[in-house]
Amino acid sequence: MSARFFNRELSWIEFNARVLAEAESQDVPLLERLKFLSIVSANFDEFFMVRVASVKRQIRRGKRSSCPTGMSPREQLEAIQRRVAEITEQKYQVLLEDVFPALEREGISRVRPQEWDGEQQGFVRHFFRDRVFPVLTPVRATIGEPLQSIGNLRLHAAFLLSPETETRESRPEEGDGPFLVVVQVPASLERVVYLPTEKSDTLAFTFLEQVILAESYQLFPGYTVTDQCLFRVTRDADFGVDEERDEDFMEAMEQVIETRDFSDAVRLNINQGSPQLRQILTEAFELTEGEVYETPDPLELRNLMDIAGIDGYNHLRDEPWKNLQSPWVDEDESMWGNIQRRDILLHHPYESFDPVVRLVQEAATDKDTLAIKMTLYRTSGNSPIVKALERAAENGKQVSVLVELKARFDEERNIGWAQQLERAGVIVVYGIARLKVHAKALMVVRRERSGIKRYVHLGTGNYNDKTARLYTDLGLLTADDQLAYEVGLFFNAITGYSVIPGLKKLSLAPIALKNRVLELIQRETSRAKSSGTGLIIAKMNSLADPDVIEALYEASQSGVEIRLNVRGICMLVPGVPGMSETIRVVSVIDRYLEHSRVFRFENGGHPETYLGSADWMPRNLEKRVELMFPVENRDIQRRIRKLLDLYFEDNCKAHELASDGSWTRVQPHKTAPRVRTQEIVYQRIRERLSGDEPENRQEFKVRRRPPE
Repeated sequence: MSARFFNRELSWIEFNARVLAEAESQDVPLLERLKFLSIVSANFDEFFMVRVASVKRQIRRGKRSSCPTGMSPREQLEAIQRRVAEITEQKYQVLLEDVFPALEREGISRVRPQEWDGEQQGFVRHFFRDRVFPVLTPVRATIGEPLQSIGNLRLHAAFLLSPETETRESRPEEGDGPFLVVVQVPASLERVVYLPTEKSDTLAFTFLEQVILAESYQLFPGYTVTDQCLFRVTRDADFGVDEERDEDFMEAMEQVIETRDFSDAVRLNINQGSPQLRQILTEAFELTEGEVYETPDPLELRNLMDIAGIDGYNHLRDEPWKNLQSPWVDEDESMWGNIQRRDILLHHPYESFDPVVRLVQEAATDKDTLAIKMTLYRTSGNSPIVKALERAAENGKQVSVLVELKARFDEERNIGWAQQLERAGVIVVYGIARLKVHAKALMVVRRERSGIKRYVHLGTGNYNDKTARLYTDLGLLTADDQLAYEVGLFFNAITGYSVIPGLKKLSLAPIALKNRVLELIQRETSRAKSSGTGLIIAKMNSLADPDVIEALYEASQSGVEIRLNVRGICMLVPGVPGMSETIRVVSVIDRYLEHSRVFRFENGGHPETYLGSADWMPRNLEKRVELMFPVENRDIQRRIRKLLDLYFEDNCKAHELASDGSWTRVQPHKTAPRVRTQEIVYQRIRERLSGDEPENRQEFKVRRRPPE
């Protein structure tokens, strides 16, 4: 580790250690703990497909490290493997020694094959014969040859077979074996299999792959299963389209999706107890021993979500929090009237995503709406926004949408949406060459009495009604003329040929956003040098840009107080005397995924607040199209400041980063009140809706005619 930076990949792994800490916490309800275990597993899948694959490619190509810590790619890979192995062991210890036994005490019992009673064995036998056996396809493989046909992240069973006497006599040319056969565990069947039980108050279950292993003898008449195991291979997904050579971009993206499933292997997960098959599979996927992770059953933990979602057992879950209606949006008034009255800040998922959906839906049928423009990076599988855009085009509105086909792992869905929108008459742009469009922007253009009026939504999160119930994000609805004008310039630039003029309010990456961030930090540094004080508060998902980190170090050395709320990767080293002693870094992991990006600069008593789509990472600031925008409404600024302060007061779900790279859960002092940020935010919004806050009781609700 460098004295000035933490390693990016290792920092990301530590984020997952904090997620795992929620699964370990006795204060978290049992079924929620299962969810956190599932999330850790899913996170590591993507990490290996993208980040580890990239490190391996650097090693193969003999590239020197670009890591600011100075670690070589091979050193990074070895450190990754060591830490992942530790967390994997810890994850299974939590599941098998804590969560599963605790669930059993609550009447939810995982029953292993050796524990099945006579009734359960009979059930499994019939279940396999009637529902599983017809779906399975055993595929013969050759020991010593690559297994190219094994798809990415798909659970498989491997069997070693030897022929019985009659088979040897009838097929002497085959020899005595062993023979290798691979069977994919079908994703079309439910992975959790519920078993009969004599106890009326007990829910017993096993996993589909255990049923397949137990009944495997039915698959191979004439052969004996001498060894068997479960395995799962992770493949390289860190590649894309050659944008200089591929003329048909959509077709090229479809080929990338197909190729990803059978690319080079980067990791093998295998269950314990089969040294011979472990060796065969390791060689078949051309992996090293360090790239093989041997674990107990169940091998695949992502499907623990299925158990966490079973009906009933609500006492083992978090108390439900409703997606509340925004206190600042009148349900009886059009969205135009709401936005004309005041700027509106939406805080998801505490406040519903419905106003954003309503804005598009109302525009689709509004006779005075002329045009709708928006970006789509990730959206849901049954998106009401996409349906509204189609309806708007069919109603004669000019609808322009930039659909980012390079949104990793959502490419196939986005291709489908792009084609569907085009069929409805929408003008669709498939992103920008060599850049991902990650900005979140929506604009509705209306004809009104006073002339043309633009209504804008800018946000920190995607236009996805599903994740808007799970991720914390902030969105601004405004009709500010200058900001709306600049959003119009932004859309012209990303959908056509337009040089971007100087923008006064918006900061656009990769053109000017990074310089703007550095200028804002430098301004705070200069003020601190002259006055001795300064304050920067920033909330983001990741902090990894070396130039920004160095600017923060300089600010700290000049006396600026810096509070950073970083959910995931943080390469900055806080608390080092003479370098970063005024910098504090916290990370909050709770029931909602923290996703908003918020930046506040004290500016000598004239504070400025910004929201944006970009983290402070090189990829966001230099290789993506991103937007940062100001929040100028004083009431909203104060609301955001209260929110930011909460993250640094949290003593329930916050961890603090030390200068040695360790994260420690923040504990309340004996006399200190309990502070849980997400809970307090939810309660504040609910109180405002119910009229319990003095500010709300003093306000008259004035009806106004919506603008025409």
